[in-house]
Amino acid sequence: MSGLQQFWDQGDAITRSVAALLLAMSVSAWVLIFWKGWLLRRVRSDLARAVPAFWAAGNLEAARAQLLAFDRERALLPLLSAATAQPEALTLEAQGRRESQLTRRLRDSLNAVLTQLRFGQVLLASIGSTAPFIGLFGTVWGIYHALVSISTAGSITIERVSGPVGEALVMTAAGLAVAIPAVLAYNIFGKLVAACEADLEGFAHDLREMQSDHGAATDGAASTPPHG
Repeated sequence: MSGLQQFWDQGDAITRSVAALLLAMSVSAWVLIFWKGWLLRRVRSDLARAVPAFWAAGNLEAARAQLLAFDRERALLPLLSAATAQPEALTLEAQGRRESQLTRRLRDSLNAVLTQLRFGQVLLASIGSTAPFIGLFGTVWGIYHALVSISTAGSITIERVSGPVGEALVMTAAGLAVAIPAVLAYNIFGKLVAACEADLEGFAHDLREMQSDHGAATDGAASTPPHG
């Protein structure tokens, strides 16, 4: 601890800025890791309970009530709203075929839900890819700063060199300590989001089939002439 304190006291503005940046990146990564881990675990649990409960309901209103009860993170409700929405009259959307309208609404809703689930992935990837280089830059600059200080002292011994250089190498280790959890979390969250995406796509496909069949049955009943 005393070595780190000495390194901080002897460091210049650049060295301290690099250390502060690595600290900020580490805090941001861990906050995001805990939050996304909690969120994706809830979404996976909601999907496992809400989808069977939805299809076990007796009618659409009862199915919506099941989603309101189980879909805590609102991953499925936007898809149901998109499937049951009606386009405004006199719009280009209303002029298309019913199946095309349904596909467009479900696609847009699915993309919006997946965007929410992927939130923070870019930050984790950026931290994981840049933190080692930031730490390496801090090490190089620290070694340079230490050697300049030693050269001005007039005498160079192994003791004078090894101490400052060893302390500067801590920055590389700090960069790796920041990057490794971020990379691992990025990969794990990517698999979880992909699993959620597969379930959501399946639910959206089933909703489209249900609404298309319902629309076809309604149109067929409306076009059947009454028997006189």
